[in-house]
Amino acid sequence: MTRTFVVGLDGASWLLTEPWIDDGLLPNLAALRESGTYATSRSCLPPVTYPNWKCYASGKNPGKHSVYWWERIDLADERIDIMSGSDYKTAELWDYLNADGQRAGVVNMPSMYPPREIDGYVVSGGPDAVEGEYRSLDTGYTHPPEFEDQLAERYDYQVHPDPLLSSNDERGAEVEEILGLLELRLEVARDLFVEEDLDFTHVTLFYLNVLHHFFWDDEPTKRAWQLVDEWLGELADLDDTNLVIMSDHGAAATTTEFYVNEWLAENGYLTRAGGVEDYFQTVGLTRENALAVAKRFGIVDVLAKTVPESVQELVPQSAGAKRERKMELIVPGETKALASGQGPIYVNPRFDVEAVREDLIADLKGVTDENGEPLFTGVYRAEEVYDGPYVDIGPDVVVDQRPGVHVNDGMGGDAVQTKPDRWAAENTPTGIFVANGPDVRNRGEIPEIDIRDIAPTVLAAHDVDTPTDMDGEVLDIFADDPDVDTQDPIDHEDARAGGPSDEVADRLTELGYME
Repeated sequence: MTRTFVVGLDGASWLLTEPWIDDGLLPNLAALRESGTYATSRSCLPPVTYPNWKCYASGKNPGKHSVYWWERIDLADERIDIMSGSDYKTAELWDYLNADGQRAGVVNMPSMYPPREIDGYVVSGGPDAVEGEYRSLDTGYTHPPEFEDQLAERYDYQVHPDPLLSSNDERGAEVEEILGLLELRLEVARDLFVEEDLDFTHVTLFYLNVLHHFFWDDEPTKRAWQLVDEWLGELADLDDTNLVIMSDHGAAATTTEFYVNEWLAENGYLTRAGGVEDYFQTVGLTRENALAVAKRFGIVDVLAKTVPESVQELVPQSAGAKRERKMELIVPGETKALASGQGPIYVNPRFDVEAVREDLIADLKGVTDENGEPLFTGVYRAEEVYDGPYVDIGPDVVVDQRPGVHVNDGMGGDAVQTKPDRWAAENTPTGIFVANGPDVRNRGEIPEIDIRDIAPTVLAAHDVDTPTDMDGEVLDIFADDPDVDTQDPIDHEDARAGGPSDEVADRLTELGYME
């Protein structure tokens, strides 16, 4: 049976890469498209790392795996919870491969910390694999546990770059560190696949999208993509291997920052309460400039360890207060709706939810930029985009932000719309998909696929039946039609992972991913 190697490129889009392909800068990616099958891949809403890596791995929409964004807002109980691996209620494609007697390796995929047991190897990664703010993870990030010793001795492996990129102005050591770690991920995944004779390996290059966010198509990002392209050429030469290249979502240059909670307040859906953040913003103290000073004097670790977490959380980002602090900056009994970034909005059940939703959707559809163009390509009731047993714990309204629009949930600013605040590029729902190898037909470009189609397609390539709870379908990309049927799902309790949500929130804030 042919094996499979999946390269997951966080935030990859044809919008970014096709000009470089046309200029001959990415020859291996171009060759793989030309001799295989490729498409644009449509993400689940919102188009974010959480939930879309799990949408890929499970073949399901968030209504079936229970996580919609980095956080979950509960206005009834007046709380905001940060999501972690333990909150996903689903089995994944490697669980089905294992059940069929096939071994797998999963390297650096977000939502896999702490590592859980599979028949093979797990190396945790992504912004959720942390032990505290500004501190990387030194132990407890692999399955089997002793594998981390081999990673340390053989590769000097790091879970996160140090120093960590946190601004558009950092183009030296921070960028070099990311480039080195991208190569390290690929090397580890390739060696595992070959030396352990694994049937399936997935590797995610999460920090590629950090470069997208801070630099878009500038030189640091171009260098990263040329590094990736060199590796794609090497991976394409693996014997008896189907190579799949995919992304969790796409990206586009940011043109507009839309502060959704400020808009909610301005339009009568949210009542503000004062907080210490208001003072900090008045005097110009933000997390970004505090971190810049700490980096300059080499005291990041000292401050992270000595300044209490509760104090650190009071310092707002330049975009305003986020995560749990949002709940402390509203009057819950008077607030009809509160939003997360990049799409999800929760309606307070103290009010008439349907009436509030109807007004909210109509008002949001009317929001335009300075040129009179709508900010959103769609504004939806949750049940229009999600289905499954966990729809009731999800958002009530979801906006599909127009490419280039960043829906920012920061609170405390004095504007609803601005030019880009921090990120040069924002996520979009249109990612990439390429398949090439012994089992794949040369179809060239095919119509847009759904990210949820990838899991059942990989399983079909391994002669594994499609679980009946998957949303996706087997893509018509094979030289010979796979002989697969359907099967009963594996219970998610048998494949459950966990994670320390407070520490996840800290790393997300540091990277700007709580925006």
